Parts: sequence; structure tokens; C-alpha cells
Amino acid sequence: QVQLVESGGGLVQAGGSLRLSCAASGSISSINAMGWYRQVAGKQRELVATTTRGGTTNYANSVKGRFTISRDNAKNTVHLQMNSLKPEDTAVYYCTANRFPLGFPNYWGQGTQVTVSS
Repeated sequence: QVQLVESGGGLVQAGGSLRLSCAASGSISSINAMGWYRQVAGKQRELVATTTRGGTTNYANSVKGRFTISRDNAKNTVHLQMNSLKPEDTAVYYCTANRFPLGFPNYWGQGTQVTVSS
């Protein structure tokens, strides 16, 4: 099993920045990809960004150029730097981990709220 704990959410004005962090523990050696998904109430969870153990990254079109995912394999952490935030970025953000480089995540954090005011 893998446990994921997020931190860094909060309230920010449009145009501002936030940095989310996630620490992984447990069966770390089984993890390949780590990333972030988000969910707005009443809607499906959507991929925000992922990064594989080898450093390949993938971003949703809606966040390209504004968000940056980074990973520290030695510390078992993954971060999401979010710049130029928009009200439509408001959601609960979930840290994820996957045993494979692609596909639906195997593990999820508890989520952290990000609210962007206009």
C-alpha cells in the first residue's frame, strides 16, 4: 500500500500562485507515475498533470504553460506549482500514484481544496 498526504491548498485571488505538495509513504518502490487530479463538485475527476519515474510529464491542455509538476524521487515527494490561477481552477486537488507510467491511478490522497476568487 501507498499513502499520500497533500498540503498547500487554500484561497488565492485570480492571477495569483499556489504550490501543492504531496508526500508518499509505504510501498514506494512500487510507484512509477505520480501526479495530480482535480474535481469540481458534481463533475468527474480530471487529470491535471503527471510525471513518471523517468521524468516524462503530461499536462491537461487547460493548465499548460501555467502549472508545473516536479518530483523528488529521493524524498518521495511531488509538487504542483500553479501560476496565473483562474477561477475555473477552483477544485479539490488530489495527489495520485500509479504502479504504471500510464493509466488510472492506483492510489489517491485525501484531497486539498484550492479556491480562486475573481
